[in-house]
Amino acid sequence: MLRSVAVIAMPEVAVFELGVLCELFGYDRTADGLPGYEFAVCSVDGRPVPTHAGFAITPSHDLSAAESADLVVIVPNDIRQPPAQVLDVLRRAHARGAWVMSVCTGAFALGEAGLLDDRRCTTHWRHTDELARRYPNAKVDPGVLYVVDDNVVTSAGTAAAIDCGLHLIREEQGSEVAATLARRMVVPPHRDGGQAQFIETPISSSVSCETLQPLINRLLGSLDREHTVESMAEAVHMAPRTFARRFRAQTGATPHDWLTGQRVLLARRLLEETDLGVDAIASRAGFGSAQTLRHHFTQRLSTTPQAYRSTFKTKG
Repeated sequence: MLRSVAVIAMPEVAVFELGVLCELFGYDRTADGLPGYEFAVCSVDGRPVPTHAGFAITPSHDLSAAESADLVVIVPNDIRQPPAQVLDVLRRAHARGAWVMSVCTGAFALGEAGLLDDRRCTTHWRHTDELARRYPNAKVDPGVLYVVDDNVVTSAGTAAAIDCGLHLIREEQGSEVAATLARRMVVPPHRDGGQAQFIETPISSSVSCETLQPLINRLLGSLDREHTVESMAEAVHMAPRTFARRFRAQTGATPHDWLTGQRVLLARRLLEETDLGVDAIASRAGFGSAQTLRHHFTQRLSTTPQAYRSTFKTKG
């Protein structure tokens, strides 16, 4: 049962993420019938810690509070090489079966502690490539809000800590408790989709192969038209198999997958910037029908076009 929570704060700790954890676990809501937690903010020596916002916080505990906590959380900071004492506390917490959770770039501390080896994990989408490069044995998933693998939990950037924390509460104390707490916090008890829908991926228009560059430009300008491997290969005077191999080498994707990705990106832009209906967007982006658009959109972004528009539509 989740009864005690220890949050490890290191220099330049991120204030919002720390505040989320305080709101989830440190606010006494027992009068409302919700469970209470023994909550401790810890620093290495129990002394004040500077935040990234220019002021300092004074933790209530040193690392000893984390030695018996049911949940030990590491929050983001500017330190990519945590002190040995912090890494040891994380390893011991994992070994004794406690939940070990990172928020945003706190995942790097778990990586340094060896807790991401052979595990699925995530971090803020801007740092997933670095996490995968630094810890090649980690199975980094850049498209999710959080990952639970055994007793190791990693969450994506900033507000994903809310989703992750509510998930743990749901696992430990049930859906009703998590839903009630979400209502108190005025947040959804469960968010559809993942961080893939928040990643800014511009439509690419350049490849290093001069033969393919004119074709890429034409394709980006005519995504509403039908394109096949055969027609694309003919446009650059290649055999279809040679073209498909060259295209994948240059773009990292098959022609079909690349086209679908570019069409989804165009649909995203139209959903954000125009008032066009889904049928019209499907036609303009080359999907032909709203059903086909919804299929590919959901498959790639884990959300529907309508839900995406409600979140990202440009106002004004």
